[in-house]
Amino acid sequence: MRLVIATCSVDYVGRLTAHLPLATRLLMVKADGCVAIHADGGAYKPLNWMTAPNRLEEEPGRWTVTNPKGEQLLITLEEVLSDSSWELGIDPGLQKDGVEAHLQELLAANCEAMGAGLRLVRREFPTDIGPVDLLCKAADGTTVAIEVKRRGELDGVEQLTRYLEFLNRDPMLRPVRGMFVAQQIKPQAKVLAADRAIEWLEVDYDELRGIESTELRLF
Repeated sequence: MRLVIATCSVDYVGRLTAHLPLATRLLMVKADGCVAIHADGGAYKPLNWMTAPNRLEEEPGRWTVTNPKGEQLLITLEEVLSDSSWELGIDPGLQKDGVEAHLQELLAANCEAMGAGLRLVRREFPTDIGPVDLLCKAADGTTVAIEVKRRGELDGVEQLTRYLEFLNRDPMLRPVRGMFVAQQIKPQAKVLAADRAIEWLEVDYDELRGIESTELRLF
């Protein structure tokens, strides 16, 4: 991972335009090519970013990051305060909590809860950047990669997007479509999933476990 602290301005050019005025920020370039711009605040979310695959071109005082859609991040560097690279090695991945792990097990045992005719190929299907939770086949024979979360947020959609990029490189699997499944999915995550042509589905954990809901019903 490369970490650059610099006084910079950033312009995004794509489906819309956005501008970050001159300020000191952290520029993060991950091993998979993702580029993220962070401020000293705002928790984990970057101010702007470009996911892999993309192309980073460096010129004196300027970075240009371009993705296959032609969208660009134009980073103008006024002063570089620090530029360092670190080898982090292979990450074992996030260890799921009890509910999320059990939710994955329940869905693997009952794939049709996510769609008629859906059948499991393998749990924790490996990719070069980590395992996708469930790899399934749909009734029409297409491959479906499913990411399971307890709470569905933007980072989960981004994670599945990266998995799909790698899975669709395999001629034995492609075309691979994505499905984002959680007990509750934030509205922003639903919008991003739809924009990425990823299906989303909210499921009832207790219902999957065979526990009747305590909510009042008319019938």
